[in-house]
Amino acid sequence: MGIMGYLRERMGTILAFFIGFALLAFIVSEVVRSGGSFFRDDSNELAVVNGQKVPYDEFNKKLEQNTAQFKQSGQNISPQITSYIQESVWNQMLTQILLEKEIEKVGIVVGGDEIAAMTGNSNPDPQIARQFSDPQTGQFDVNKLNQFKSYLQSAKADPAQKQAWADFIMQLIEAKKQTKYMALVSNGLYVNSLDVKDDYEAKNKLVNFKYATLDYASIPDAKVTLTDDDYNTYYNAHKEEFKNPQDVRSFEYVSFNAAPSKEDTTAIKADVDKLAESFKTSTNDSLFVQINSETKTPLVFQKKGGLDPKLDTVMFNAAKGFVYGPYVSNGSYKLAKLTDEKITFDSVKTRHILINPATEGGIDKAIAKADSLKKLIQGGKSFTELAATYSFDKGSGTKGGDIPAFDVNGTMGGGQGQLASEYTNAAFKAGKGDLVVVTSQFGVHLIQVEDQKGSVKVVKVAVIDKPITASSKTQTIAYSKAQGFLGNLTKDNFDAEIKKEGLKKKVAEDFTGVTSSLPGLDNAREVVRWAYKAEKGDITDKVFTVGDQYVITRLSAIKPKGILTLDAVKKQIEPAVRNEVKAKQLDEKLLAGGSSIDQVAQKTGSKVVPVQNVVFANPVIPGASLEYKVIGSIFGSKLNTLSKPVNGQQGVYVYVVDSFTNPPALTNGLREKQQIAQALVQRAGGQVLDALKDNANVKDNRAKML
Repeated sequence: MGIMGYLRERMGTILAFFIGFALLAFIVSEVVRSGGSFFRDDSNELAVVNGQKVPYDEFNKKLEQNTAQFKQSGQNISPQITSYIQESVWNQMLTQILLEKEIEKVGIVVGGDEIAAMTGNSNPDPQIARQFSDPQTGQFDVNKLNQFKSYLQSAKADPAQKQAWADFIMQLIEAKKQTKYMALVSNGLYVNSLDVKDDYEAKNKLVNFKYATLDYASIPDAKVTLTDDDYNTYYNAHKEEFKNPQDVRSFEYVSFNAAPSKEDTTAIKADVDKLAESFKTSTNDSLFVQINSETKTPLVFQKKGGLDPKLDTVMFNAAKGFVYGPYVSNGSYKLAKLTDEKITFDSVKTRHILINPATEGGIDKAIAKADSLKKLIQGGKSFTELAATYSFDKGSGTKGGDIPAFDVNGTMGGGQGQLASEYTNAAFKAGKGDLVVVTSQFGVHLIQVEDQKGSVKVVKVAVIDKPITASSKTQTIAYSKAQGFLGNLTKDNFDAEIKKEGLKKKVAEDFTGVTSSLPGLDNAREVVRWAYKAEKGDITDKVFTVGDQYVITRLSAIKPKGILTLDAVKKQIEPAVRNEVKAKQLDEKLLAGGSSIDQVAQKTGSKVVPVQNVVFANPVIPGASLEYKVIGSIFGSKLNTLSKPVNGQQGVYVYVVDSFTNPPALTNGLREKQQIAQALVQRAGGQVLDALKDNANVKDNRAKML
């Protein structure tokens, strides 16, 4: 058969091979491009807990809600705050999943009657009682609850509000189940008479003794040689202490500083100096700020204490038009001009009805609805009832629209948060009893001014800022040095190149996969993500930009979850191992000292120290430190007998017990029993969750996804 015949006969097989190969290449390229699995959609899989998936989008939704709450409280969302919120949301979701499994196992439910009671009129859940309380007395107002329920059942009820209420009730039900589960655990705790007796004696039985000690520091470290056997002996005896609750990593790094140079700072100040002259003669300060300032801060009246501390001391005694600066604040050169001043109210009390433009079909329709409600109120309709029915802000709507009194800065009393500037400005411009409509980032407000109190001077200050940043020249020089250093690196010459270039090696140790900031590296998420993809000894293939530093890293350690190896803890345990080796030498010295404590002290160059009235529950040797092992041994010893050497925290001890003083017999241990039981119950909840987390099978992808 010729070659053409062979090809005709085999063409189907050949085509199938090449098509299959091309398809495989496509699959591989897609996997590489997307960084995920082609065959298993894990792009939304934040974690898997005991076989149950934790979707990233569900986690992110809760994260956004919690972050929004932080923003409303006026806090800046720094990398540290972001990390805290992420960890809080994760712990909430993990706890919920673990407890749901346990609750299901034991068959805990919340019945219809219980739900009715939680949401009913006679004894509602505390969260409901707080939401529907009288703002004046703080007492639960059943009428407000019933008004809200009637609204939800009416045809005009907002579907989003109905769903929010249903979600809230489900949260109450889940919380009730968890409360029942914890009560089940707590009710199983029992304190018997022996527990009471032991606790009573530990706190009240006294011992008098005398001791002699040789400190570990009496033997110079340089005279102690540690062997592998020394390390192994200590490690095997304390292995359980080295249980790592989660995977942690460490890296070494060098950084190249790209902070503004002296020349950069001088140039920026010169620009601000030029602006100062124009600022003094400006007739439209608001426009001048918008054009020239890095931060476009609107001009609003502020009372004393609301300005930058450097301005607070000068602007309230200055004349209108006064310009202060340039001065440095928060990493910027700034200019400040007093544009206006007046006497106004110290605080204003309001209530409002919030209309949501999204549910009304736009801003115009939301404003029209607010105007209609305004006319109804002016015609005699109850503001309180309309707020309960129509306000999108249910927190205040159920309280008649009540907003706590606030000052000209929009700060509410008692640390209850900050109001939008549009709301604050409108309320301070209006008169007592006025109804005004204003739009803010939260929607359209119908505001009624209820009261105006006090008198205070306020000022309006225009501020221009120019951040002190590095020039492109400064950044280029630093980056070039970092890139050049990286280009010379191999896995084996990291330390040698650092020494050669005269650089300082820094270390970031034992961080988790969700760490956001490290010592010296405030926003380190990109570096942490790299560390959780790298292998020990790997050097980054790029220069990381962290703040004003260019950073090059080498992964120095991986400590997986579970019992750490000896190599992983060798550096950590070295001081303790050295003390154990020293203890052997000191033991021998004390044993050879004689048969009485006075002889031992004389021969070893130590002294006999008398101690009185020590209790087992507080194992402190006065003038020394906590010595659990020593005090424990003392309470188990015979009277007037020289002890064998005991290795303590600071050194090796020998002692003689002079006397024990037993407390009066415990005739009624009810109070002690209650105290012990209460302490057990307080610890039980946290310990149950810790145990569930320890035993959980968790695949955690947060290090790669957050």
